[in-house]
Amino acid sequence: MRGLKGKTAIVTGGAAGIGAATVARLREEGANVVVFDLNAEKKVDITDYEAVKKAVAEVGPVDILVNNAGWDMFKPFLKTDPAFWQKIISINLIGAMNMLHCVLPGMVERGRGKVVSVASDAGRVGSSGEAPYSACKGGIIALTKTLARELAGKGVRLNVVCPGLTETNMLTEFMKGAGNPDKLAEAYRRAIPIGRLGKPDDIPGAILFFASDDADFITGQVLSVSGGLTMHG
Repeated sequence: MRGLKGKTAIVTGGAAGIGAATVARLREEGANVVVFDLNAEKKVDITDYEAVKKAVAEVGPVDILVNNAGWDMFKPFLKTDPAFWQKIISINLIGAMNMLHCVLPGMVERGRGKVVSVASDAGRVGSSGEAPYSACKGGIIALTKTLARELAGKGVRLNVVCPGLTETNMLTEFMKGAGNPDKLAEAYRRAIPIGRLGKPDDIPGAILFFASDDADFITGQVLSVSGGLTMHG
């Protein structure tokens, strides 16, 4: 894709799953990629604002930010508690806000930059057993649209990719929490028009498109990559 070669990108949660697949694709396109992940060489806790600020400063000018890190567990809302809410919110919403607050000033100063936040169709249409997570991902969508409006004249473009059900370690752990993962996986497969769950490699194409020069006239948009599970338009 146009305009990725030589760019510096940060990918949060880039050590596994969708994040790792995105890192690999960005590197194939010639981008310089830094991974922020608790399980990566560049160990960064994105829920810690000061740690994020320090790590971003060490990277230097950032052309592309991919907010991908996330965590979830299947729990009906009435069986959750405030400590659980706080963990979900810290990772899925506050972490992304920390990254944005530390990366965006440099993009604004240079008059250019691309941000792609990985939300979820749970944030677009809701998802049983994922109330706090859905709230956070809906928040990411609203936050992105707001910042896209605020920074449209500054050369910064912000968009959202919403994966559907994707075969990652997080989904595996999520389904275990539901009690009957095999039955649930089969129900998910039947619900997806394309006939299968997504794979991590299905998502980076959309992310890289938004990060590329081909998306210079696109901002504040939300793209679902779900095999047709959810449709809108």
